[in-house]
Amino acid sequence: MSDETPEDEIPLAKLPLDGWHRAQGARMVPFAGYEMPIQYDGIVAEHNWTRESASLFDVSHMGQLALKGPEGKPEAAAHELEKLLPGAISNLKPGKMRYSLLLTEAGGVIDDLMVTNTGPHLALVVNCACKWDDIAHLREHLPDEITLTHFDDFALLALQGPKAGEVLESIIPGTGELTFMTAGLFEWDEAYVWVSRAGYTGEDGFEISIHEGRAEDLANALIADERVKPAGLGARDSLRLEAGLPLYGHDLDRNVDPVTADLAFALSKKRRSEGGYAGHKAVAARLAEAEAGTLAKKRVGLLLDGRMPAREGAPVFAGDQKVGTVTSGGFSPTLGRPIAMAYVDALHAAEGTALECEVRGKRLPANVSPMPFVPHRYYRGS
Repeated sequence: MSDETPEDEIPLAKLPLDGWHRAQGARMVPFAGYEMPIQYDGIVAEHNWTRESASLFDVSHMGQLALKGPEGKPEAAAHELEKLLPGAISNLKPGKMRYSLLLTEAGGVIDDLMVTNTGPHLALVVNCACKWDDIAHLREHLPDEITLTHFDDFALLALQGPKAGEVLESIIPGTGELTFMTAGLFEWDEAYVWVSRAGYTGEDGFEISIHEGRAEDLANALIADERVKPAGLGARDSLRLEAGLPLYGHDLDRNVDPVTADLAFALSKKRRSEGGYAGHKAVAARLAEAEAGTLAKKRVGLLLDGRMPAREGAPVFAGDQKVGTVTSGGFSPTLGRPIAMAYVDALHAAEGTALECEVRGKRLPANVSPMPFVPHRYYRGS
């Protein structure tokens, strides 16, 4: 008899708002080791409501980490973190955020993450499925004087949609002054909340970190506003697909580098040339290939004809030649047609290239499309 629990028998973790979701009528499903709400009123209805008003998503399964240097200063933590990330962290001003990537020495993506200079420390939000590996990787490669804290007793709520700004300002005054990729500490009902104007839907919106003991109170305050409804994982996925945003474990993994993944924007000009981070040699080689037009493959968007979506794993053809594979796909409620992301041979990655996706033995016509499929509506100030 083994004292080890088989992986498929490991109990699923529960979100701080687990009971709240069920009381709101959510259908719960297993996801990344958690019981997560996938939908309430239906994925399309929640998707459209987010585009028109504001939706409340629970993303508490994400990892919330903090790095602090000696004497409580973030400068040393930023200097050391830059040895692992290709983004410029040392010049990140207090209250500013940056999207970046944890890379292997071969340039593969360990995880994509958000880094914020909070002033006292650096805050990292990492993907749920990767968070324990991320923590181990950071702890292994950062010097002992850099303190790493995992805020596993904090919830993370995402309020997303064109009316999110006016709703949150009415509940937490001052948040309306934030612009895209900025953040700050606020007080709400005798509780401190860390609010970031960011998200992963392509819409204007916020992520709000709050202690798990007050998360339900805040969720109730938000949905008490008639402009806000709860939404689940299903709508979040269709929104991020329309926004052309890659999802780790599907569009990103350790076998993909940032250049092939079309994430070269996360590589600052200075760090491209000077390096100094894990994976620089491999990433520099991919950048040179991209400049010379010899990159092997590339992440692209696909617009499909008809109504049938091409899901993850569907092969992509140019004539009789297989040239790629779909990594994310679904039906776009906003566009009223199927859309997908795929990695295809670079020779077939040009905008407008006619390709085919094979679904259930049937070839579906598709064309390479620029992304995002639906324009981003981030608030960058008036």
